[in-house]
Amino acid sequence: MSTRDQTPSDNILAEDARMGEVPPDDEPGHEEASRPRQEEASRPRQEQASGPPHPVNWNLLLSHDLEVEWLELNRWVNWLRHTYGLPASVIPPFWHHHPELLWELSALHLHWLCAYDPEQDGSAPLGWHRDFADARQRLRDWVAASGTRLDRDRPTRQTIWPGEKAAPPVEDVVIAHREKEFVAFVLAEVAIREASEDEFYATLDEETGEVL
Repeated sequence: MSTRDQTPSDNILAEDARMGEVPPDDEPGHEEASRPRQEEASRPRQEQASGPPHPVNWNLLLSHDLEVEWLELNRWVNWLRHTYGLPASVIPPFWHHHPELLWELSALHLHWLCAYDPEQDGSAPLGWHRDFADARQRLRDWVAASGTRLDRDRPTRQTIWPGEKAAPPVEDVVIAHREKEFVAFVLAEVAIREASEDEFYATLDEETGEVL
């Protein structure tokens, strides 16, 4: 299976399988590997294989990069809410449905990566925590305005300007299993991005690569 063919659910299952591998008793690392997987699963990845941390423009990501970034941000947000005991009024379960929360959390994640980079100044983490306090207040404002809650979600209300089409009615949707819903959401987002890419590539000349 190629990298592009892999789905978020494939990646999640593969990661769970990797974390669940326990070496035989006579091999080094047995004690460490037998610890609860949840501790490692909730720990954010800090390494950056492609170089220093860089801003993520969610509007311009290719489909594969979009999948990777969604999964990585979700992993970090889970770590953040557990580490700091954040309530749903700051980080709700269905933050991924709200662009205002996505962009805020993505920026906070990037700031964290930079602050804890090994080459960073020693006072950088303190600066991150100072900015984190401001970000928490903004997140509270976004969540309150959106109306998303612990066990249900609804689209953020939009202000319709004169001449624009009326927005569809805003209704609460109960979501029973957050992680399953998140995987389905990412699959749908990746499929939409792939369709846009295919549509664009269809306009290119195969020989010259120029737009027809």
